[in-house]
Amino acid sequence: MANNNVYSVLKSLLLLLHLVFLSKQHVDSASIVKFLPGFEGPLPFELETGYIGVGEEEEVQLFYYFIKSERNPKEDPLLLWLTGGPGCSAISGLLYQNGPLAMKLDVYNGTLPSLVSTTYSWTKTSSMIFLDQPVGTGFSYSRTQLFNKPSDTGEAKRIHEFLQKWLGKHQEFSSNPFYVGGDSYSGLVVPATVQEISKGNCQCCNRPINLQGYVLGNPLTDCVYDCNYRVPFAHKMALISDELYESLKRTCRGEYVNVHPHDTECLKFVEEFNKLTNRVCERHILHSCCETETPSCYSYRFMLTTYWANDETVRKALQINKESIGEWTRCYRGIPYNHDIKSSVPYHMNNSIDGYRSLIYSGDHDIQVPFLGTQAWIRSLNYSIIDDWRPWMIKDQIAGYIRVFFFLKRVLLFFCFMRFALKFILDT
Repeated sequence: MANNNVYSVLKSLLLLLHLVFLSKQHVDSASIVKFLPGFEGPLPFELETGYIGVGEEEEVQLFYYFIKSERNPKEDPLLLWLTGGPGCSAISGLLYQNGPLAMKLDVYNGTLPSLVSTTYSWTKTSSMIFLDQPVGTGFSYSRTQLFNKPSDTGEAKRIHEFLQKWLGKHQEFSSNPFYVGGDSYSGLVVPATVQEISKGNCQCCNRPINLQGYVLGNPLTDCVYDCNYRVPFAHKMALISDELYESLKRTCRGEYVNVHPHDTECLKFVEEFNKLTNRVCERHILHSCCETETPSCYSYRFMLTTYWANDETVRKALQINKESIGEWTRCYRGIPYNHDIKSSVPYHMNNSIDGYRSLIYSGDHDIQVPFLGTQAWIRSLNYSIIDDWRPWMIKDQIAGYIRVFFFLKRVLLFFCFMRFALKFILDT
């Protein structure tokens, strides 16, 4: 009898230890990074990296980079930045767009690529979270096999859950003004995420997030606008002739994608258009899309980043969970994903009704998401213009043009047309 009691106690202790071990596997991790391989000296800003588990069993481990504002983190806004793709790492935002570091564009010689400080970082005035999402992107991973593919609407819910948990562990930022930002494909996910957060703020069991608005750069919004306006954009940029443009307009009547197979005349001109533009770099028509030729190519930094992020010393410094992923890739092009938001225009309208401001900016050399399409879907909202087209200045130079709209006398929507494409606009 005594032996049975001892056995039962030991069995209970073993079970308890097993449960403690499993719970440890679910504990979110975070660490302060003071030095990064490739950067000379201590980092001139405060960087935190870590994982937040989301899902019923926290099976999805989302990896993030958090950088405190270099000005006044107690009061400055908190911005969550989502990179496009889907499946492109948050390192894209951190090192190519609006972060405080960039790759040093030296010729690769087999050693670890170098990092340098930037002067244009948004962390000068705001704290920023760069998030690897959806699962399988960057350093984010799943602890179990996923049976449901990530999706646009599903990611909005996961990102909201991530924020709830992240702010629960960083309560000193819970009262800061909060914004969601992103570019490219995130133009579909960000407005949905804003709506999800807004709905969550109305539910009694959720911790309210001090959501103020959102910002989007060259955002994919609706193919009716984004895809069809590639033809007028190509004409304005002198990529196609006047004659071809007029023929396309006459035969296709503004519909250049999903052309009916029997519309042979339109298809003939679309094929000619594709032949003339298929070697143009979509994200920036003046750049070469080659990846490894010379450091002068914009895409050269993608190769350097791949070497950097796959270095063991870098992974150790970032506190990456060992064996969580294999080789790091900047963009996982084959990521399993369900594209279930065809247009984010209704989300923009709902967010306006709920009182959230938005800033939409566009570079003028992106044919993938042309500024003409962005202007068109903004016009479709029928907002009133309160500040019409005027120069947007950096010191004494015109860097672009801005137009301001309002809705129900309480929401501002800013549209910036960047005459000279800025570094942080360039992306996937």
